[in-house]
Amino acid sequence: MKAIVCHGYGPVSGLRYEDTPDPVPGSEEVLIDSAAIGVNYPDGLLVQGLYQIKPETPFIPGMEAAGTVEAVGPGVSRFKRGDRVVAMVDHGAYAEKLTAPETRVFALPETMDFADACALMCAWGTAHHALRQRARLQSGETLLVLGGGGSTGLAAVSIGKAIGARVIAVASTEAKRAACLESGADLALPYEALRDALKRETGGRGVDVAFDPVGGAAFEVAARAMARNGRLLVVGFASGEIPKLAANLVLLKESSVIGVFWGAFVNREPDVYAANNRELFDWHARGMIRTRIDESRPLAEAADALQRILDRGAIGKTILIPQGA
Repeated sequence: MKAIVCHGYGPVSGLRYEDTPDPVPGSEEVLIDSAAIGVNYPDGLLVQGLYQIKPETPFIPGMEAAGTVEAVGPGVSRFKRGDRVVAMVDHGAYAEKLTAPETRVFALPETMDFADACALMCAWGTAHHALRQRARLQSGETLLVLGGGGSTGLAAVSIGKAIGARVIAVASTEAKRAACLESGADLALPYEALRDALKRETGGRGVDVAFDPVGGAAFEVAARAMARNGRLLVVGFASGEIPKLAANLVLLKESSVIGVFWGAFVNREPDVYAANNRELFDWHARGMIRTRIDESRPLAEAADALQRILDRGAIGKTILIPQGA
């Protein structure tokens, strides 16, 4: 099969598109013939050796893929050949085929296409876990979403609206702010003069929940914009800058700073993770949420796709398509 292989940690331009052996499903594993593969910001960090985990090289990056079951290993009871599925893995998805533990494979409704299924995995899964379990966002609260134009930010916007929050999105370009509004944001703001804008738009009260996958200077603005009992979610650092927080802000605001490590959540709470996916799939089927696919590219162009995401050029989800899919 063809796959994207990382032979050594470094720039994503070093990834190679090459022939690799077909995987064979082991005990309680499912072999999937991929039709769509999701591209995520953490994939780029993983390839550069900057992510929380570091697989032994060479390895195939990629965390999510959707397609049809080609075979199942011993002990698999929920799937059979020909089933339409989506899978989450730690790495290995940038390939024409992949194996995944049965517990990380989910059946797809006939109404959901493979690209949407990929979009609902990492980016939407992260945003959903952040807002549901970590922030416990409630209907009627005000949600601030930084990095609103990225796939995770747009997911947070849409999920916030599905829960019933008032959503204020922040994005760096006019096109990204337009995408936020299309995804349901009540308001879309630029980063410039953000502190004053948030004070004005909340009547000085502040926001109940802030979702920050960006880091950098905007983090302090969010910390200063928290309402009493507000929850500031640390999701990631797409800006490349890990910010520092003045602890007196937390004291004065009586707010909380909450970490969101979705990968650890998936491994430690698989039942809750599965329930989250069921809710996302149900919302999708009912039209309560809608993914945004920014572009689809051949699998061979994975490095270019990743670089565009690292440069924060994508608006929504990027999908890779294997040959013949």
